[in-house]
Amino acid sequence: MADDHTIFVGGKPFMNYVTAVVMQFTTKGANRVVISSRGKFISRAVDVAEVVRSRFLRDQIGVQDITMDSEEFKNKEGRTVRVSTLDIAMHRIAKEAAPVVAVEETPVEAPVVETPVEPVSEESEAPATPEPEVVEQLDETPEAEVEETEEVEETEASE
Repeated sequence: MADDHTIFVGGKPFMNYVTAVVMQFTTKGANRVVISSRGKFISRAVDVAEVVRSRFLRDQIGVQDITMDSEEFKNKEGRTVRVSTLDIAMHRIAKEAAPVVAVEETPVEAPVVETPVEPVSEESEAPATPEPEVVEQLDETPEAEVEETEEVEETEASE
């Protein structure tokens, strides 16, 4: 039984099928999508279902049912051939409103830590004041040296 929300997996690029399934759920509003495959494309159908479920529509859809079967038909040479089939039915997970539980917050008091205080005597020295930092001054290049280097650069550029 094929309905409007059945995707048949075959030889097209993998992401085409992933996009098709996602579109059925998001834009078409489907509550159930069936991914059908036969023969060598069964593994691709399983991959499509897993990528949709775990990456694109995480926590929104799930696997409802998996049906394995085989089909028998006659090939071009007239021989009877059996081909395995797999149908993966995926469904939208109903979002139930979670009950809201009020949690009463109790204030937590910070632990009091006492630090030992040393008695100050009048005879003890006052703390030494730190000496001011000495800033090194860079030597300035005399103007004569600057002019010489400019002339050298000009002569190199002209050569």
